[in-house]
Amino acid sequence: MRPTQILAKGRSAWKGPYFVPFSGLREALTNHESITTQARSCTILPSFVGVRFLVHNGKDYTPVLVTQDMVGHKLGEFSFTKKNFSFKYVFYPFIFRLMLIENI
Repeated sequence: MRPTQILAKGRSAWKGPYFVPFSGLREALTNHESITTQARSCTILPSFVGVRFLVHNGKDYTPVLVTQDMVGHKLGEFSFTKKNFSFKYVFYPFIFRLMLIENI
């Protein structure tokens, strides 16, 4: 099996994986610098292992450290675009006291 067929999960095998050529990849590996990118659809290649990317999630850049398990996935899978919703009950004690006074 060709290595491009292993990396191409939803893409035609003859096209190969989609990736963006990053200019400072070797310097980022040696100097432990981050690479800022907006290419969320870029496939993670084995040469990206150990590099820290700052992936744009629509509002800001979230850090993504590439490990061996991430090879073949997309960069955008590890930079979430939505926050979890949590309902927070706000208790206002002064309003509760006013309600008690009015009921008396």
